[in-house]
Amino acid sequence: MNRSIVITRYATALVKYCRETGQGEVVCSEAEALEKALHTVPELRRMVTAADDVVSPFDKKKLLQTALGNRMSQELSRFLTLLNKNGRMDLVEDILRDFVTIYRRGIGIRKAHLVTATEPSERLLQRLKALVKQKTGDDVIIEVEVDPSIIGGFVFDIDEYLLDASIKHQLDQIRQQFIEKNRRII
Repeated sequence: MNRSIVITRYATALVKYCRETGQGEVVCSEAEALEKALHTVPELRRMVTAADDVVSPFDKKKLLQTALGNRMSQELSRFLTLLNKNGRMDLVEDILRDFVTIYRRGIGIRKAHLVTATEPSERLLQRLKALVKQKTGDDVIIEVEVDPSIIGGFVFDIDEYLLDASIKHQLDQIRQQFIEKNRRII
C-alpha cells in the first residue's frame, strides 16, 4: 500500500480514537513533543525505526516514553503498541505529524511557520493571524524562526502554501535571470 495512504489512515484512526476518549489535546501535545524529538535527535529516530530484531518493540516504546519524560497518555501508549504490533514504527514520525495536522484542522486551528531576518513585531503576527482567519476561517498558531541569512523580508509557510518574500530569494531570482540572459548571448 502507498506509504502516504498508510500514514493518513493511522493518523485519522488516532484522531477518531482521541475524539472518543476526549483526550485529543493531551495526545496532540504529546505527539508534537515526540515528533519534535524524533526530528531533532537522529539517534532516537534510528532506534525507533530499526528492525525488531535490532531493537525490541518494548524498547522502542520505552524510548518514546522516556522522550516524553516518562509521562504518556494511555491513548498514545495504546496507539504505539498498535504501531509496534503492525510493524509500522518506521512511519511513527510522519503519522504523528499528520495526526497533529488533522486533529488541529478538525478543531479549526492551523499551524504556520514564519521565518524573518529579525524578531517580528507583534503587529505583523496579528496581521498574519487575521489574514489567515479571513481566508480560511481558522485560527492559526505561528511558529517563528529568526534567520539572518534571508537578509530581509519573510518566508511564510502554511499547509501547502509557501510565500517567500525574502530579499535572499529575490536576489537569487535576479541572479538566475542574469545567468539565463548570459547563456543566450554566448
